[in-house]
Amino acid sequence: MYGIKEIYYTIQGEGYHTGQAAVFLRFSGCNLWSGLEKDRATAQCTFCDTDFWGTDGTNGGKYGAEQLASFCKSLWPDNSNSDPYIVCTGGEPLLQLDEALTSALHKEGFFVAIESNGTLPVPAGIDWICISPKLQSELIVTSGHELKLVYPQADIDLDVYEKMNFEHLSLQPQDNEDQTANTEACIDICKSRPKWRLSLQTHKYVGIP
Repeated sequence: MYGIKEIYYTIQGEGYHTGQAAVFLRFSGCNLWSGLEKDRATAQCTFCDTDFWGTDGTNGGKYGAEQLASFCKSLWPDNSNSDPYIVCTGGEPLLQLDEALTSALHKEGFFVAIESNGTLPVPAGIDWICISPKLQSELIVTSGHELKLVYPQADIDLDVYEKMNFEHLSLQPQDNEDQTANTEACIDICKSRPKWRLSLQTHKYVGIP
């Protein structure tokens, strides 16, 4: 059984696929932070902006693989004339996402994307691998489709990531009290290092869940 925080149909708001209609499948739990505010200051990731604790969100609960894939497909428009697209996220989806669930999602026709911190192995069959490194943890996934780096973080060396085997490099301003300055810094970096593409959390600007 998979512990799911929430499942909903939306528009992807950040990264390479910004603007893409998507089913978001948010897994409960993370290996870098408990999800509890009392533990944030001592966590390996201190800037997470997502509630992934528990299974009490929209359509959250415990699911088997076939049941979960079928429910996710039910959220996709019947008359869309396009392949269904799902983003497996968290928390950290790779604590739970496995080949059995990936296969079940493929049987429902889904293009399967993940958003991961890159500290756990990726199961076979994922169609889009997006890794968002957290610099206080060990990155073991060094190849994929997109590397989406939240900026700033302490001791960032962009040269290290540019040498990794990712098709796309995205730089995303950290959402905190210095967001304006963070955004300006990201813009300057993307202009001076054109390998990087600016990623904004557009869903927050326009009010998309």
